Amino acid sequence: MVDVTEKPSTTRTAAAHAFVRMKKSTVASIRRIKNPKGNPLEIARIAGITSAKRTSELIPLCHPLPLTHIDVRAKLCQNGIELTSEATTTGPTGVEMEALVAAAVAALTIYDMCKALERGMEITELYLLAKSGGRSGSYVRPGPRKRN
Repeated sequence: MVDVTEKPSTTRTAAAHAFVRMKKSTVASIRRIKNPKGNPLEIARIAGITSAKRTSELIPLCHPLPLTHIDVRAKLCQNGIELTSEATTTGPTGVEMEALVAAAVAALTIYDMCKALERGMEITELYLLAKSGGRSGSYVRPGPRKRN
């Protein structure tokens, strides 16, 4: 791990994105909550939050961070589910990995919850949306995000 002993503790935030592409019929089933496992959007939200808290156990050289906030949102679109996550901490290193892990695990959970409806779903567009805090300052992903 990188030595962050001498780095000052600052408030750091990060937001990430993922998308699960699926057939319109699968989206329609989710809208009607016709899923044998329950509501995939809520289960994915909880899975994303839980995984963010365990990022350092999943990514070998990640520092364990005391998260002060983590949230995951799932939005039904015409051709899938858009997932966004936000993480915050006060510490010597950033929370980008926690936000990315939250979005990724939420997407994997959507797949698991919906695989009985469709096996051909695709997890796509996993990326960092923004981050703030720390020596490197702020980052905002350029370009518009358009989703149906």
